[in-house]
Amino acid sequence: MPHTHLDVAGHPRPQLVRDPDWRDLSGSWQFAHDDEELGRAARWMDPDVTAPFTRTVTVPCPPESEASGIRDTGFHPVLWYRRTIDVPRPAEGRRLLLHFGAVDYRAEVWLNGRPVGRHEGGHTGFSCDLTDAVDRDGEQVLVVRAEDRPLDAAQPRGKQDWRRDPHVIWYHRTSGIWQPVWLEDVPDEHVTALHWTPDVAHALVRCRVHLGRWPRRPLHLTVRLTRGEQVLAEQRMLTDGQETALDVAVPALRHGQELDELLWSPEHPHLVDATVVLSDAADGTPVDHVTSYLGLRDIGWDNGVFLLNHKPYFLRLALQQGYWPATHLSASADALRREAELAKEIGLNGLRIHQKIEDPRFLYWADRLGLVLWEEMPSAYVFGTTTIERVVGEWTEAISRDLSHPSIVAWVPINESWSVPNPAVVPAQRHFMDALYHLTKALDPSRPAVSNDGWEISAADIWGVHDYTQRAEVLNERYGPVSLRHGEVVEQWPGAKRLTLDGVRHQGQPVVLSEFGGATFEPAEGAEWFGYDTVATQQEFADRLASLVRAAVDSGLAGFCYTQFTDTEQETNGLFTADRHPKIPVAELRAILTRPGNAVAS
Repeated sequence: MPHTHLDVAGHPRPQLVRDPDWRDLSGSWQFAHDDEELGRAARWMDPDVTAPFTRTVTVPCPPESEASGIRDTGFHPVLWYRRTIDVPRPAEGRRLLLHFGAVDYRAEVWLNGRPVGRHEGGHTGFSCDLTDAVDRDGEQVLVVRAEDRPLDAAQPRGKQDWRRDPHVIWYHRTSGIWQPVWLEDVPDEHVTALHWTPDVAHALVRCRVHLGRWPRRPLHLTVRLTRGEQVLAEQRMLTDGQETALDVAVPALRHGQELDELLWSPEHPHLVDATVVLSDAADGTPVDHVTSYLGLRDIGWDNGVFLLNHKPYFLRLALQQGYWPATHLSASADALRREAELAKEIGLNGLRIHQKIEDPRFLYWADRLGLVLWEEMPSAYVFGTTTIERVVGEWTEAISRDLSHPSIVAWVPINESWSVPNPAVVPAQRHFMDALYHLTKALDPSRPAVSNDGWEISAADIWGVHDYTQRAEVLNERYGPVSLRHGEVVEQWPGAKRLTLDGVRHQGQPVVLSEFGGATFEPAEGAEWFGYDTVATQQEFADRLASLVRAAVDSGLAGFCYTQFTDTEQETNGLFTADRHPKIPVAELRAILTRPGNAVAS
């Protein structure tokens, strides 16, 4: 029976599922540090080499984390993993694929001593074809080498600290395998990527299908969209190439009085099930069959207002670091679901994922439960050719992986000029910022993009401003409805960095207070902590939060993003503690964060 969006929860790739079911390779792997970098020369990848692998790690928890069983947070730039898998040789016309959700930062993979794949980029996935390396039925030896250099400041690392111990707003590292690893048996000619882009105004969905190889003969590609028992669309076309794009008409979207039953929003997160079938064009023989899902919704902006489904929509977000004390950037399927549930429970309609490309299993729950997300590229910390090459490659992969998720409503390639510290005076850095904006829009023209969130704004569809004043009256003065609607901004506010770069003029972009707040309880004596201000009691915390949110919703802003969702290591300014307990009662948080105001569509 085909999968539906109701039963793909927990699948590591929920928007591209095929039968038979995938095989999870999470659990115990043999493990070794390679501080002297001897492993490659000593052939640690060979199946009969076992001596170096003296420890056991729980995959996909990073070895720095408690849950991994290793819990070593020192500098270890090279890691090796080893395990056996029991698989038969693939049948004729079938391929055996090994998928990695993410390996930080550079990975090489061997099966039975034969190289089967490599990848650079610590936050996006990759696949290896094991077929030709399976030289027998039964036990096979799988080895992974991961290289993650803490001192490489040109490596996109996000909030992972380059120092030995966490400081200020940076955290313990997440190295090696940190997202799921799984096996999949697929047809020789098979789908490797699906992209869905809804166009509600024109009553269609743009679909792009990528195959693993150039087909040997013409194939029929059939796309079917359903919602429950209702067939919304079915379309078939001939394909003889590796990538096929088609516009699928959805007649139900033409009925203006019934759109609310179809459109996706945080309040009504309707999802549409999709099946894609490949078959031989000559005789109809099935070749491949995959299931997916999508959401029908449009994103836009006009005259300072963010638009969802062509209607004003006020963004109520919190900054999500996506970090857990026992697992760091990694998380279980249950933890990812609970993260989305907590955001909904306190009345947020979205999250700004900060310095992380989040696990697709979390994106699924945002799609299913109803959250809008900003996705942000993890930053490097020096500017140069190496940084440019790495960021462009990994950001392109991230957008390609995630652009079909209805929950994602904005792309942010750079945060607070990290990796481009002087765009106002170094033309090359500004060119890079603007190039990332245009690259993002070329890859996905359907969503707003923000080249640099926080300040020193250049090319941007949304002006994201970071302002940590703790005084509501200052927010009222800076973000009054009249001034923002007319684009009257002062270059030097709200802090030492210029809001905009030379020549940038407001052209109706929504202005979002994309970081603000950040109060923390007064720390215990001697405790390591970071916050933007301190409060002494729960009541003072609630009063501070309420006053700042009130100012934001009564302003001319298009939305706010509170810093931050949970405490994270020494950065203790969350709405929740690090173990996900609310700082004040959930009902009180919800009342504050959902407060109606003068803002449009609050």
